[in-house]
Amino acid sequence: MDDNVKLENLIAERKNKKIYRYGNLKVKVFDSEFKKSDILNEALNQARVEETGLSIPALDEVCKINGKWAIVTEFVEGRTLADIIAEDRANLKRYMEKFVDIQMEIHSKRAPLLNKLKDKMNRKISESSLSATTRYELHTRLEGMPKHNKVCHGDFDPSNVIISPEGNYYVIDWSHATQGNASADAARTYLLFSLAGDTEAAEMYMDMFCKKSDTAKQYVQAWLPIVAASQSVKGNEDEREFLLKWADVVDYE
Repeated sequence: MDDNVKLENLIAERKNKKIYRYGNLKVKVFDSEFKKSDILNEALNQARVEETGLSIPALDEVCKINGKWAIVTEFVEGRTLADIIAEDRANLKRYMEKFVDIQMEIHSKRAPLLNKLKDKMNRKISESSLSATTRYELHTRLEGMPKHNKVCHGDFDPSNVIISPEGNYYVIDWSHATQGNASADAARTYLLFSLAGDTEAAEMYMDMFCKKSDTAKQYVQAWLPIVAASQSVKGNEDEREFLLKWADVVDYE
């Protein structure tokens, strides 16, 4: 893509980045303070996950536009599952079934060159503002968890699932993708619903994931303080406070 291209169709704005539609492409433009290594890692994650055959927008290129780094992918026509649920809340259970099925398909894939979830979580726990005693407890619990190598989205939320007019789905935003334990990924999704204040969806999701994957709820719950601690190093103050409360509790069973 030409460095001087004019991007006018802004479709979303996030902290430190803007997302545009440019014909049949989606262009995510990052602010100058965004680390180059994180941008390149996101593109690499996308390419590696794309190779698994999952239904995701194809990576087109990584480039600079008007002096700023950008990731260019295929533009997918459709609506987010979050918007669909908001408009048709009465059918939450049906949409949640689809949501969990998509996540389980993600977990069925392998991408051996993705970063390891445990390594990332250990690093994030060390960076957290929790006490040394709590950090030690969480590191110990993390080391005791089974080591798996399933593809994990890391931010699996209905806003990251696009449903096309034909009813096909595409999963977007692979910047947090790793390989690791599916129940850690599920714990992250549960916390995302909880952060949004949607207790009904959080509990429905937890019950449905555990039933469909034949996983004990206590096992997913054991991941909650670990995942909360690792997520607490980013986000706004309210989110950090919420996550640190989860992380500071030893037992949820």
